[in-house]
Amino acid sequence: MPFRVSTALHRRPGLVLALLLAPPLAWMGVVYLGSLLALVAQSFFHLDDFSGVVVRRLTLATYRDLFTPAHGDIVRRTAVMAAAVTLADAVLAFPLAYYLARYAGPRMRAALTLAVLMPLWSSYLVRVYFWKLILAKEGVVSWAFARMGLTPVLDGVLSLPVIGGPSLSVSSLGTFIAFVYVWLPYMVLPVAAALERVPRSCLEASADLGARPAQTFRNVTLPLALPGLAAGAIFTFSLTLGDFVVPGALGNSSLFIGQAVLAYQGTAGNVPLAAAFTVVPMALMAVFLVVARRLGAFEAL
Repeated sequence: MPFRVSTALHRRPGLVLALLLAPPLAWMGVVYLGSLLALVAQSFFHLDDFSGVVVRRLTLATYRDLFTPAHGDIVRRTAVMAAAVTLADAVLAFPLAYYLARYAGPRMRAALTLAVLMPLWSSYLVRVYFWKLILAKEGVVSWAFARMGLTPVLDGVLSLPVIGGPSLSVSSLGTFIAFVYVWLPYMVLPVAAALERVPRSCLEASADLGARPAQTFRNVTLPLALPGLAAGAIFTFSLTLGDFVVPGALGNSSLFIGQAVLAYQGTAGNVPLAAAFTVVPMALMAVFLVVARRLGAFEAL
């Protein structure tokens, strides 16, 4: 009997492939796609204001509530923060990734890669609250500014209407700094991988044709590294869109999408509105992924 089964499977490679893929595809289809479709379906229900009961009837009332000015500010604030964090991480990650890919020796490359990955080995909550202590009014940043006689500069930054606050630990600027730190490794590694795949023959050919180093970087290196930048941007942008821990620990009273989802499905019990809020980052990421795909990001993942 085992011999017959093995013979039958050997003669039907398509059946073998189907049997191997069926369990993970079924798991993805039922658990992941099923829960995602259930979430989207919930967004088309609405909460009865009088009874507080979810009315399971298809309607766009929840989306009308979503597109109010207050909720629009939450979406806009989150999208702007995600874009700013992605841009800052790209600017910070590129020089380090370039050094890793082009100049670092084996030992230095291993040490720097370990340094980039090491923060990921610690608890995410520990890292966030570590930054809360660093950026607090009594923290090391305020102490350093005071030692350098730059406290008025820090106070001036904190007095700005959009990014300021009582201290760095209770401000949009502090939230931005923490976001940039926690997602930086997700930008460094794809960019370094993309730069390692840039053929040295292209760089040598550019130099042979009389291009200056800056021209070679602008016309050869940077375009070939765009897939890595786009791949890193997928991580940093999507992770910032859905995060609620960093703005909850370091932000002010201004909500982000993740905090709004947590509040509406938790204390408010408005599951349809929470589900509608989750559709927003899904739509934003769909547009983002289309752009990233055209830049070749999936080739660098």
